[in-house]
Amino acid sequence: MVGQAFGLYTHQRNNRIRSGFLIAGLFLLVYLTSYGLILMGYGYGGVPRGRTVSGETWRLFWNWLPFITMAAGAWVFIGFKMNVGLISAVTGSQGVTREANPKLYRMLENLCISRGLTMPKLAIVQNDALNAFASGVNDKQFTVTVTSGLLEALTDDEVEAVLAHELTHIRNGDVRLMIIAVVIAGVISFVGEIVFRNFGRVRISSDDAKKGSGVAIVIGIAVIAISWLLAVLIRLSLSRSREYLADAGAVELTKNPDAMISALLKISGRADIDGVPSGVMDMCFENDPDDFADLFSTHPSITKRVQALVETAGGRMPAMPPHPPKVAQRPDLPTMVEESARGGPWSRPTGGSS
Repeated sequence: MVGQAFGLYTHQRNNRIRSGFLIAGLFLLVYLTSYGLILMGYGYGGVPRGRTVSGETWRLFWNWLPFITMAAGAWVFIGFKMNVGLISAVTGSQGVTREANPKLYRMLENLCISRGLTMPKLAIVQNDALNAFASGVNDKQFTVTVTSGLLEALTDDEVEAVLAHELTHIRNGDVRLMIIAVVIAGVISFVGEIVFRNFGRVRISSDDAKKGSGVAIVIGIAVIAISWLLAVLIRLSLSRSREYLADAGAVELTKNPDAMISALLKISGRADIDGVPSGVMDMCFENDPDDFADLFSTHPSITKRVQALVETAGGRMPAMPPHPPKVAQRPDLPTMVEESARGGPWSRPTGGSS
């Protein structure tokens, strides 16, 4: 228990430290991106004869530095103040009251009471995917969102395990950290997309009084691409151990490792919420890996998470349902399973007189 507590407190402290570094990293990447944009601008537009593109870029960059800093600070402020609303807008989630869904509300409320946690808000995304996520940066904002598909496919115990997982993310400070990471990746990716979509549409200045520079354009694009890559790497560098700790925290809250295991197995392969940005998917209970599998995954695989619960939390793998018997058949002869479903002759009891 002492080791577990030490690991949890260490994780929480590290999250606070990482948050500070991520905010500092946002400003550095914004500076780098701004420099690349100015360099590209002078490369296309040109500079007066007798001056260099690099010299003019540095001069304008230092003049604009205070305004760039204020813009980055405003972006962080907006991200902190409006993150829940922005995420709700892109996911289409709707708030849930006690009256609208008393059972779900009571599940979350009981979990909060058991650990003295502030009750977060509840929301539902109308989607067939099986997933959930938490958002917000403080007690007034924290929101646990689940999909309608998850509520339909999981049992009450399994839903409770998922809610406990998201509550643990809130308690551990993971949600705040992910919001900051999404803010960083969002602003840099937005600029990067604009640049690369419009690359080649603008021509280098041919004005006799000014000279453009193809080399400056290439360097500027490279600087922006590096910023974009670093923003993605920052997001992906967040330790995947947060998911293991959240799974363990959910078991601590519910005292039911089997429910967490069965929830993970049901959600596996059915977690992708169509139309939701990758940054939001990174915050979800499960983020199905893409074609690169685990290489760039923000979550450990379901197999590894289940294995950890079996080995460390005393969980048990659920018994697999028996497969229906295979019988030889003619194309025009229905299977036993089909006949049984229709109440046909295969559904009649055996061993007695008819």
